[in-house]
Amino acid sequence: MKTLYNFSAGPSVLPAEALKKAQESLSDYGGSGMSVMEMSHRSKEFDEIIKNTEALFRSVLAIPDNYSVLFLQGGATLQFAMVPMNLLARSGKADYVITGNFANNAYKEALLFGKDISVAWTGKSENFSRIPEQGELTLDPAADYVHICVNNTIFGTKWQYVPETGNVPIVADMSSCILSEPVDVSKYGLIYAGAQKNIAPAGLTLVIIRNDLLGDPLPGTPTMLNYRTMAENGSMKNTPPCWPIYISMLVLEWIRDMGGLEVMRNRNEEKARVLYDYLDKTDFYRTDVNPRDRSIMNVTFKTANEDLDAKFIAESKAQGMSNLKGHRSVGGMRASVYNAMPVEGVAYLVEFMKKFEKENGGRV
Repeated sequence: MKTLYNFSAGPSVLPAEALKKAQESLSDYGGSGMSVMEMSHRSKEFDEIIKNTEALFRSVLAIPDNYSVLFLQGGATLQFAMVPMNLLARSGKADYVITGNFANNAYKEALLFGKDISVAWTGKSENFSRIPEQGELTLDPAADYVHICVNNTIFGTKWQYVPETGNVPIVADMSSCILSEPVDVSKYGLIYAGAQKNIAPAGLTLVIIRNDLLGDPLPGTPTMLNYRTMAENGSMKNTPPCWPIYISMLVLEWIRDMGGLEVMRNRNEEKARVLYDYLDKTDFYRTDVNPRDRSIMNVTFKTANEDLDAKFIAESKAQGMSNLKGHRSVGGMRASVYNAMPVEGVAYLVEFMKKFEKENGGRV
């Protein structure tokens, strides 16, 4: 089979080891005679899968006992609404730090549910090229929560610190950096993540919520969008996304067997370093991200013009690399180097970048 390096921002590359296990049990899981895709979510077999998956999340992420782990649907985008629905009932106030498209979309959704939703900082005027420093944040100590997007998939920036918010819980969208490095879960009130970056296929949304935040939602909140309902029913008020939960179990086993999140961080930093070291040495490509705030998951860069970018994308595809086209809102290129991307794939990309530079007037 021809080697393909998939740099997609999501759905993205998954560990080959996990996919192989899934393939082996595709039509007959554990001697049950059924695929996980067709078994009842109330069956003994799936009960074992979902409980094991939660235990793995708790172990790998070192989730404290006073947090609930929820397996939901609707993607991270639905969390833009579920968060204010469930957490705004106290004061009706929330602060949003807008560091990119998804943080801005979360803010706009919150405006539907509260009249006192504030922008604590926005990087719009700087084309979201950096993360704010602590002193730039305008935070309300009476807010119900502060919302941040930890890693910005489109622009290639990442929070390198956890902001100080006093007693106000931090709600963090970690969709594109979850499981990439150790996280001190206790510093957050709620963490959510769409699965299709580092966890599993699209369809599963992970929510980690501190139990004291499982309170009364806003009036009119649908039953299925109430965190307490899902927590009290073990994420199975209705049929959960069984197959993505199963794949996430296999991915978590892979991470555990690789050595855990410390090993993942070292691998990911090494991959990002290979790319950034080259980008820092060349004038042919540029990256607009503040070096202090660079993501190790999504590396964005451009050539001198759009025509050259288009040529790069076409030729890279012909050379066995897919999905290097940047997001439509920013253009250029984006290499998403999630956990399952091997360092060999990044090295292959850099060698292609050097060759492309030489062939198109650059100096190597």
